Amino acid sequence: MTRKRRLLALCVTSLICVLSVRVHGQVTSQRLVAASSEPQNWLTYSGDYQSHRFSLLDQITPANVKNLKLQWVYQSPVAGNWQTTPLVVDGIMYITQRPNDVVALDAVTGRAFWIYRYTPNPNRIVCCGANNRGVAIAGDTLFMGTLDANLIAIDAKSGRQLWKTEVATTTSGYSITHAPLVIKDKVIVGVGGGEYGIRGFIAAYNADTGKEAWRFYTIPGPGEKGHETWEACPPKSDAFCDPEAWKHGGGSIWLTGSYDPQLNLTYWGVGNVGPDYAGAQRPGDNLYTDSVVALDADTGTLRWHYQFTPHDVYDYDAVQIPVLVDNWGKTGINALVWANRNGNYYALDRATGKFLLGRPFVKVNWMSEFDERGRPIQTPQPPGQPTYPGNQGGTNWYSPSFSPRTGLFYVSAWEDYASIYGPSPVEYKEGRNFTGGGPRPYAPVPGAPGLARAPINSWTEAAGHGAVIALDVATGDQKWKFNMTDVTDSGILTTASHLLFAGGREGYFQALDARTGTLLWKANLGGAINSGPMSYPVGNRQYVATVSGLSLFVFALDE
Repeated sequence: MTRKRRLLALCVTSLICVLSVRVHGQVTSQRLVAASSEPQNWLTYSGDYQSHRFSLLDQITPANVKNLKLQWVYQSPVAGNWQTTPLVVDGIMYITQRPNDVVALDAVTGRAFWIYRYTPNPNRIVCCGANNRGVAIAGDTLFMGTLDANLIAIDAKSGRQLWKTEVATTTSGYSITHAPLVIKDKVIVGVGGGEYGIRGFIAAYNADTGKEAWRFYTIPGPGEKGHETWEACPPKSDAFCDPEAWKHGGGSIWLTGSYDPQLNLTYWGVGNVGPDYAGAQRPGDNLYTDSVVALDADTGTLRWHYQFTPHDVYDYDAVQIPVLVDNWGKTGINALVWANRNGNYYALDRATGKFLLGRPFVKVNWMSEFDERGRPIQTPQPPGQPTYPGNQGGTNWYSPSFSPRTGLFYVSAWEDYASIYGPSPVEYKEGRNFTGGGPRPYAPVPGAPGLARAPINSWTEAAGHGAVIALDVATGDQKWKFNMTDVTDSGILTTASHLLFAGGREGYFQALDARTGTLLWKANLGGAINSGPMSYPVGNRQYVATVSGLSLFVFALDE
């Protein structure tokens, strides 16, 4: 018997061996750099280092998308908001489910090969839902951040834990909810918990050992560049002011960053300041909150930053996905483009951070214009008057998409949505809420729904609504808009055949023509869509996957 025949014979009785055969090629650094040229796989949270969420697959087209049929469903046994984006590697799909399980599935049938279960510390303190958005892969190892602020390495063939590293102290409010980013031999994560007064940071860990390689604090301490933006309290003031506000200044990391291999820079969006709304007790711009930071991937050294909302009092955290676009506007500049929670679309030179463009993509009244340096000129609204956009933002954490085929940038937006803010002083206590007041929704018409937005389909044109908006990546001009009956928390996928896939809270999963916004197909999946769709092929068949409610749905054309 040949060696190959003996191996195959053993595989008949060994599930682990089956996986070791199917996961035949390690996910090397070179494969991650060239991930966009592997349309048969989905190797990172955003599909590639540039975070385009664009697939080269074109079997499903505007002409035949109406023939999409459900192929299989995987139902999570855990109730709650589900936000994972699957990875697919050589026919194996990897997903996370609440609170911190990892599941390996057959990407054709949905059959589960193995499940890794992790129980976070029961005393964990987590803001905004016990969610996990996905894993990263390098070699034959998966990496997951946990709700109790650990980083875990898992064997992709067997589901066996390889190592665990404590990133931060969960009882102080630290957590990790985003998918890690692997660059070379390092796994990079950031921490959440700004609502509990953490001091945020981004850190890199050795992929083989879990040992910390570098750490960058998103809230600079004494002697660090940017600390001067945490200004001293005025000598006389009626408002409460904290002389050491930086120690619990927030700056969470909620979403996975991007990476430019040529510049060796990784880009991360930084969350809002703490306390969110009580600006008087933290004078200054409060760097690096509400910013994008460009870090040397090898050392974590800050190369540049841009702050979207200085001295934020609106909860406009910059946790959106940074998208990298080459030859932006045919200028020769390689840009970083960004749809920000504050309602503006931005383009920055990704080598230097130079401001190139900023303009609203939804209604904005918290600022009037940008100065010559790209700094917003703020226009605070009188007490009791609405601020646009509201605290949930013009968009939020849900992933945009960029199609090199159309030259359009696609955003899931909340339109004509406002909040009325009411700050109040708050003293820091470890593990306690540290928001400093809060917003209330502005109802422009009688009977308009509030923040709960229930029942579904009650959100009206007059009160605000969700939409997919297509912007010219070079100018920010709106090219088309597709309105929804409710606001949306869905990410977006585009394909080489000019299709766009997205969903909404009302439960519809939709295919649009990416050139015009025309609705081509939809299916009601019965639950809100709170993750980013993705696509992959196995053999000669293209699949599209999305999470809705408590289930993962996978579609394809009939054979």
